[in-house]
Amino acid sequence: MTVATWPVAELHVHIEGTLETELLVALARRNNVELPSYDPDALRELYRFTDLQSFLDIYYANLAVLRTEADFYDLGMAYLTRASAAGVRRAEIFFDPQTHLANGIPLDVVFGGLSRALGDARVTLGISADLILCFLRHLGGAAALATLDAAIPYLDQFIGVGLDSAEVGFPPSLFTEVFARAEALGLHRVAHAGEEGGPDYVHEALDLLGVERVDHGIRALEDPRLVEILRERQIPLTVCPLSNVCLRATPSLGAHPLPAMLAAGLLVTISSDDPAYFGGYVDDNLTALQGEFGLDHEQMATLARNSFRAAFLPEAEKRRHLAAVDEHLEALLRLTSGA
Repeated sequence: MTVATWPVAELHVHIEGTLETELLVALARRNNVELPSYDPDALRELYRFTDLQSFLDIYYANLAVLRTEADFYDLGMAYLTRASAAGVRRAEIFFDPQTHLANGIPLDVVFGGLSRALGDARVTLGISADLILCFLRHLGGAAALATLDAAIPYLDQFIGVGLDSAEVGFPPSLFTEVFARAEALGLHRVAHAGEEGGPDYVHEALDLLGVERVDHGIRALEDPRLVEILRERQIPLTVCPLSNVCLRATPSLGAHPLPAMLAAGLLVTISSDDPAYFGGYVDDNLTALQGEFGLDHEQMATLARNSFRAAFLPEAEKRRHLAAVDEHLEALLRLTSGA
């Protein structure tokens, strides 16, 4: 029995970041979009990043291949199929409408393809999934507010808002108005903070944006008072270890702060971020962590439970998923003991 069979929720994944090179090439040919190469392996060789911006440059360029509702559907189904195989029972998926609008793609095309994929995956894969609309922080607060207003006709197709893209220089304080508007609309709120930016970005996300989860948050450990707040309030942190290593937020997996975060009593969850670019889906992240830090079954169960506790789900659904984690743990312990 492998780690991939752990039932988990994935709470930090960008659907645009699941665009594998094989699908990238297929969509480019479908839509007559020029690529640096049409060899998937050669394209993957370009994915050698020195920081967040070097990744974003390639990431945004690749998204020019997404043109039709069918393209977004294929992207969504490809991720959900792979996630289901990784043990994901619940996915809360980020998407970046501003990128697609800038490429001339109307919101109804984006929502049409992604929402249809989520609906079909519920039926065919048994995976529960919802969308979280993210604002690109480098475009500023006014653009974010305009994007949210444009998305109001589609409120039944997303459950929350988030904040992503380049962190440094674009603090959460720039987005107080749009997050207040989202709260008034009854939407959940999350934000990337404490990956490139320091603990002050996490403080702002909590205090000024009222976020319910912090995406990344690994630099929170630099501020003992912030650690205390996160522990006391059990604010979830959606940590993406392979992404952190790939983008040099931490020098190596062995240097990753995950063990210290768990030891501090923080509600840490594990996700894949942009798995097509960072070398692994959520099961790959869990396998890497288990191998690097020697996490035992109980510790792995804690990470799995945390993911469902942090999910935007009704309590009855959370209890059902938590029971599945407990059942899996018991099965592993029996297997280990030879019972």
